[in-house]
Amino acid sequence: MDYLGEIEGKRIHDRRTSMLTNSPRFVYVSGPIIVGAGPSGLAVAACLKEKGVPSLILERCNCLASLWQLKTYDRLRLHLPKQFCELPLMGFPKNFPTYPTKQQFVAYLEEYARRYEIRPVFNETVEGAEFDGSIGYWRVRAVGAKGEERQYVCRWLVVATGENAEAVRPEIEGMEEFGGDIVHTSVYKSGDVFGGKKVLVVGCGNSGMEVCLDLCNHNARPSLVVRDAVHVLPQEMLGKSTFGLSMWLLKWFPMRLVDRFLLIVSRLLLGDTSRLGLDRPNLGPLELKNLSGKTPVLDVGTLAKIKSGDIKIYPSIRRLTHQTVEFIDGRTDIFDAIILATGYKSNVPSWLKEREMFSEKDGLPRKPFPNGWKGVCGLYAVGFTKRGLLGASMDARRIAEDIGKCWKSEAKQTNFSLHSRWNGTVVQTSKFSA
Repeated sequence: MDYLGEIEGKRIHDRRTSMLTNSPRFVYVSGPIIVGAGPSGLAVAACLKEKGVPSLILERCNCLASLWQLKTYDRLRLHLPKQFCELPLMGFPKNFPTYPTKQQFVAYLEEYARRYEIRPVFNETVEGAEFDGSIGYWRVRAVGAKGEERQYVCRWLVVATGENAEAVRPEIEGMEEFGGDIVHTSVYKSGDVFGGKKVLVVGCGNSGMEVCLDLCNHNARPSLVVRDAVHVLPQEMLGKSTFGLSMWLLKWFPMRLVDRFLLIVSRLLLGDTSRLGLDRPNLGPLELKNLSGKTPVLDVGTLAKIKSGDIKIYPSIRRLTHQTVEFIDGRTDIFDAIILATGYKSNVPSWLKEREMFSEKDGLPRKPFPNGWKGVCGLYAVGFTKRGLLGASMDARRIAEDIGKCWKSEAKQTNFSLHSRWNGTVVQTSKFSA
C-alpha cells in the first residue's frame, strides 16, 4: 500500500508541476475569484470583505459596471425605486431621487467600490475555467489587453457575469439588403442622431419602449415591433411604486389575487392596451415573472405616444429589402434605420467548463430561485435570479456566509500545499490574497 501511495503521490505532484511550468504566468489566490465587476460582483466582494475574506475580481472591460457605463442609453433610469436596488451594506445617498439616473447609479457603484476597497483587475478576459479534481482547485485562464495569458488557481469561483453578458442579435431575412443602419440597443446612446428619420424598434420590453420615447423626444418617427404578448403596468399606482406595492400585497395575499388587482388598476389607469396592439399574456404579470423571468414593462410615458399615434405598432418582421420592412400581416413600410431592442444573454457556457450547475442552453443556473446560487466544488453564481439587483444582493449575502464559514482553515491548508508540497515550484501569490 505504501508503494501504491508513493506512485499516486508522484502522479499528483507531476501534474501540479506540469500545470505550473506550462503556464505563462501562474497566480495563486487564497480567497475566491469573482468573474465580473458589475453590481453583482461588487456585492459579493463587499460581503466577503465584511467577513474578513479577501477576493479577486477579474473584469474583461476597463471599468466597473461596464453594461451600465458602456452599453446603455443616456436617458436610462432605474425602473424600480432606489430602496429595491441598493447593494448590501450601503444605501443610496439621501439626496438621490426615487429613480436614480444611470450616471447617479454608476457614481453609487464607484463609491461602493472605494468604501470597501474593491480593486478589480480590469482588461482581464476569462477565457476558460474548470475544476481540477486532482488538486482540488479551480483553474482560471485569463487573457490581458495585450494578449498576455495568466492562469489563476483558487479554491472558490464566483460567476458574476450575469444574465446580460452578450447582446442578442436575431437573424432577419434580408438584413444584408436593407441598406440602412441596423444597431443593437447596446450601442444606442441617444435619439439625437436619428432626428427626422423613420426608425423601427424591434422588441417591446422596457428598453424598446424607452428607446421609442427617446426617439420621439428627438423628433424622430419611431415604430415598434411587438412580437409577443406583454404586460404594461404604470410605474406607480395609488401614489406608490407598482413594484413596492406588489411586494407589500404579496405579504398578505396570494400571487394570483395580487395579479388580478394589478391588472384591474392598470386597466383603469392605462386603458385596454390590446386595442393598441399590446395584447396581455394569459398569466398575470407576477406569475409570469416568477415562472419565466419575463419582466413587465413599467410605463414611463411611451404609452401616451402610442395612443397619440406618434409611435406605430407593427407585428413580427417577415423579411427586409432595400430600406423596406415586410411584416407578417402583409403590411410594408419604409424605414431609415432599425434598432434591435432584443435583449441580452448569458455567456457562461463559452468559458466555464462545467455541466452540473449551469445550463448549456441558456447559460443560467439549472436550479430556480432561490436555490441557484450554489454549485459543487466551491462554485457559486450571483446575478442570475431574474430578480434584478434585489435578487443579486440576496445571493451575495448567501455566498459570503457560505464561504466565510470555512475559508480560513482551507486557506491555511492551501498555503501549505502550494509552498511545501509543490516542491519549490515558483508560485506568484496575488496581492489581493490574505
